[in-house]
Amino acid sequence: MSLTLTDQDKTTLRTAAYGAVSLLAAADATGSPHKVATEGSIALASATGPIGHVLAAKTKDIKLNGKSVAELADHVLPALTATMGLLNKQAPAEADDFRNTVNVAVEAAARTHQGRPSPTLADMIRKITAALDAA
Repeated sequence: MSLTLTDQDKTTLRTAAYGAVSLLAAADATGSPHKVATEGSIALASATGPIGHVLAAKTKDIKLNGKSVAELADHVLPALTATMGLLNKQAPAEADDFRNTVNVAVEAAARTHQGRPSPTLADMIRKITAALDAA
């Protein structure tokens, strides 16, 4: 089965993946959101396969509007679920690749902390994981 993504699908996929990293950075209560965003973004940019090609395209179409963590989450979490639904319908293997790619980025971002992530960050990780699994 081949993967056919419209420009809008690609925008949603990028928004979902980079938005997940942005959510972690926004929720970081320890004061190192830049490091969280950097590590997560590097992991996303290192993805391979069709998903990697979509994520590697540096475009300005990523929609991450919001002045609070809640507003950002209201946009990103549904984008994660929508992306998983689309990919599960078209190419389940690519859905698994996307989920794994986002999980690697989340893990890379969370590793920026000494010891365990803060409760706030851990909660955001749970929400991202739930959105990926909702579809």
